[in-house]
Amino acid sequence: MVTATPSLPGQNVTADPIAPGRKRMGWLVIAAGTAVLLITVLLQALDAAGVTFFGFTSWQPTLYAYLVWAVGIGVGQVMIRGEAGQRALFLLPAALFTVAMAIFPTFFGLYIAFTDWNLSSFEGRKFNGLANLIALFHDDFYWNALGNMIYYVAMVLVEYAIAFGLAMLLNADIRARKFFRVAFLMPFMLSPVAVSWMVGKSLMEIRFGPVAKLAKELGWSNPSFFGSPWLAKLSIEMMDAWVWIPFIMILLLAGLQAMPKEVQEAAKVDGATGWQSFWKITFPLMLPVSATAVVLRIIFKLKLADIVINVTAGGPGGATDTVSSFIYREYRDRSNVGYGTMLAMFYLVLIIIFVTLLLNFVSKRMQKLT
Repeated sequence: MVTATPSLPGQNVTADPIAPGRKRMGWLVIAAGTAVLLITVLLQALDAAGVTFFGFTSWQPTLYAYLVWAVGIGVGQVMIRGEAGQRALFLLPAALFTVAMAIFPTFFGLYIAFTDWNLSSFEGRKFNGLANLIALFHDDFYWNALGNMIYYVAMVLVEYAIAFGLAMLLNADIRARKFFRVAFLMPFMLSPVAVSWMVGKSLMEIRFGPVAKLAKELGWSNPSFFGSPWLAKLSIEMMDAWVWIPFIMILLLAGLQAMPKEVQEAAKVDGATGWQSFWKITFPLMLPVSATAVVLRIIFKLKLADIVINVTAGGPGGATDTVSSFIYREYRDRSNVGYGTMLAMFYLVLIIIFVTLLLNFVSKRMQKLT
């Protein structure tokens, strides 16, 4: 009779090693699933481009091949890594979902960007090489929208300053503090589309809007908030800021409440004034929270579209246009899917580069300050 040898206290008990043949079989399963997926995608892409004619009517074969590949990845992981592979199966659904809902649509959009695809045409989608990219570089309206984004992004610093002041006010010991916190958050609870109609189309309407009537009473003969380029751009920024300043404010307020009060009390004991306490203590300690709030706000600002679309449609003369609103009109008014997708993909590349540089700059500044 064979008896098991008991392990001593503190002795590591290792699992049986995985057989080399089982590992090879696992890699073979993964390779086979990957080959099926790649071949299916290649055949479907060639068929969609008109190079071959396999009779594919939809992208369902690629979906089925993706499911086969996902199962192969799971089975292969278990065969290669054993118990560690079983634990990895819990992360596999999230990874596969990200690939299906983010990575694959991005590559598919990149493919569409190099096609001539207009929904109003009977010819359907066809590959046109770099024609869309060349047209993009000669599109003055698109570059005008990119120039407007510089203004909108720069205004984030003004929004941050206002939000910081409101956060400090709501962090102070004032009466009805809880009420004001809820009241200042109300614009953030509204949809930007609702704000554009409630404020831009109603309150600021030149004929019957209450704000326009008040401006007339104060002596402004033609209170057109969206008639001149600079005033229209400022009005759009004010509406967008009214919605999003509470978002920055609540992040800064959370940072202020988490700040140790002993530091500020020590500054008062040392005779520091209110401005010195803010500039030398509060502001430096709030820099990590401030950087997070500003970066997040910039990312949201880069997607500004709904207020512009509903209030000015990019006018007057493209003065208020954003890249997102311009791309939206390219899809809606011209049905130009191929060129519109190229505009979106090019803008995505610019955003990735800009945000990456911004995060690196913020990270280096934080390291110097700490």
